[in-house]
Amino acid sequence: MTSFIIRRLLYMIPMLLLVSFVSFVIINLPPGDYLTTMRQQLESQAGLTREEALAIAERMAARYGLDRPFIVQYYEWVKGIVTRGDFGYSFHYNRPVHEVLWQRLGWTLLIATTCHAVSVGIGVLVGIFSATHKYSFFDNVFTVLSFLGLSTPNFFLALLIMYYLAFHVKTHVGGLFSTQYIMAPWSWAKFVDFLKHFWVPVVVVGLAGTAQNMRVMRGNLLDVLNSQYVETARAKGLPERVVIFRHAVRNAIQPIIMYLGMSLPFLIQGEVIASIVLNLPTIGPAFHIALVNQDMYLAGSFLLMIAVVLIVGNLLADLLLAWMDPRVRYE
Repeated sequence: MTSFIIRRLLYMIPMLLLVSFVSFVIINLPPGDYLTTMRQQLESQAGLTREEALAIAERMAARYGLDRPFIVQYYEWVKGIVTRGDFGYSFHYNRPVHEVLWQRLGWTLLIATTCHAVSVGIGVLVGIFSATHKYSFFDNVFTVLSFLGLSTPNFFLALLIMYYLAFHVKTHVGGLFSTQYIMAPWSWAKFVDFLKHFWVPVVVVGLAGTAQNMRVMRGNLLDVLNSQYVETARAKGLPERVVIFRHAVRNAIQPIIMYLGMSLPFLIQGEVIASIVLNLPTIGPAFHIALVNQDMYLAGSFLLMIAVVLIVGNLLADLLLAWMDPRVRYE
């Protein structure tokens, strides 16, 4: 197992280099850059002449190295990440990229992790109940709800919840805090207000994952319950609870465990749209702004972070799968 972990960690190095290069290339593919957008804004909004705006853009290009060849810019960016932990400079926010990311990363991980835990926990439990009560009334209800959860876009669900809260409950919508608590220090009242807002992004982002886990768990468990070893366990007189949870569920849950590592980046990416609609202080709106304004270092760092989450998540999923099933050991 130790050798397997070491190999996977070593594989991460070339993989991250490849992902960072591809991300940097894709972000720089559209014509122009952030300075092009800034020059146009200086001409249209600040009232500067074309020559004055061009002079400002050229000074900024020389200051931040944007006038150098593409491969040199990429090398300096990767070198700064490896040697100094410097992810570059965000031109739109006028701050280092790591400050923008760390300021928003905590809320992003909190929402994504909570949605992940809720979707797996509720999805697995409901899937077990539906499989053990096949074709019952509640099984049919959960089946309909799962199809609705998979087919409903998260931004549309966010709009529906916001409409209901604004016009029927008459409460503050959007964000993670009410207006009076945004800049206030932490207190019990602020924490309660946070909980009143926090459930909305959890429901919006985690609904599709919950529905998918429920469908996967139900289908896998129905197949496992018809296996010979399950019939043998029942024939030996084992309680039905032991047969289901100790023998059947342990094998039926393996596909969900394998999918856990891949679902974390999707949760963070799904949080992007929901964050824009709900006005959340997470990475999602910052990533959207970076793409629109071609803020290449901020957008590239976000894509690189997604790749790190994917690789680490897959490693953790493999280790959890090996712990759940002794047959899957990397010796």
